[in-house]
Amino acid sequence: MRYLRIILVVLVFITVLYSCNKNLNVNADWKDITVVYGILSQNEDTTYIKITKAFLGEGDAMQFAKIPDSSTYPDKLDVKLEAWSGNNLVKTYTFDTITIHTKEAGDSIFYFPSQLVYYNHSGHLDENNTYRLKITHKNTGVVDSATTKLVHSFTVETPDPYAKTMEYIPGHIFEVQFDQAYGGKRYQLLIRFHYLETTPSGTTEKSLDWLVFNNYQVVNPYELVPEKITIGFAGDLFYTALKHIKSLKEDTTVISRTPRWVDYIFSVASEDLNTYMEVTEPSLSIIQERPSFSNIYNGIGLFSSRFVNEIDTIRLGNNTLDQIKNDTALIHRGF
Repeated sequence: MRYLRIILVVLVFITVLYSCNKNLNVNADWKDITVVYGILSQNEDTTYIKITKAFLGEGDAMQFAKIPDSSTYPDKLDVKLEAWSGNNLVKTYTFDTITIHTKEAGDSIFYFPSQLVYYNHSGHLDENNTYRLKITHKNTGVVDSATTKLVHSFTVETPDPYAKTMEYIPGHIFEVQFDQAYGGKRYQLLIRFHYLETTPSGTTEKSLDWLVFNNYQVVNPYELVPEKITIGFAGDLFYTALKHIKSLKEDTTVISRTPRWVDYIFSVASEDLNTYMEVTEPSLSIIQERPSFSNIYNGIGLFSSRFVNEIDTIRLGNNTLDQIKNDTALIHRGF
């Protein structure tokens, strides 16, 4: 009897096995999905919106990404940006298309150097307005949309914009102090070091970017009374950053280098932009799967805002210039 049951189980298994469909189709039915990426900033007088379409087909998706027609809509879309003050429509911006040629190899897996974007050159936006993006597909009447507020401007107190000298003393702390920006969630500081590089062919201006911090976050982005934010760093870190400049042994074409100045570039991201950055950053945990994030209605992607406050051309003090010249870690950099 036991053998009979075993035979019946085997027969059932074989029947089920052969009744399964051996053709596995991993591609779903075609669906038009709009992909939007736009970051507004009242710093800039031109607004750019990248609008593409999702694609899927038989074959290698990495190869499809290198073909412009895979992700570019064949027809021009009707793209408008509405400025709202409360319930009142203040202004409507109409976007046109332009092809830019600045995308470099390695920026992404998609085609380069030319790419189609939508743009409007109508001047600076008003930080007190709310902005609604509307994308209308003329052939179907389908509308994709998104809404964002702007990150407001903010004041940097340290470094003092009027005191045009900066010192980085080893063993000492240098500070940055700034007001919280209304609507800003995530703060980043990049210090750009400018220097002259002399080779047999001449002297050129070069720069090195030092990302001091990029993930300082406030609890409430919409605090009515702005918080004073103070962050301190060891002066030694400046010289550690300069070690990324190639030594004269690594680049034998360089004769000498001359320090010039530094720029302080503060960037503030809105709450939606911060969330997008968090879910797309590499995971440091064992669980690699991350939730997706999109704030585009009837599409996918991101429509958000940021604000950049730049204090440029801060001269380096004599102590710092001497340290750059004499620091043992930088002695072969040619300063």
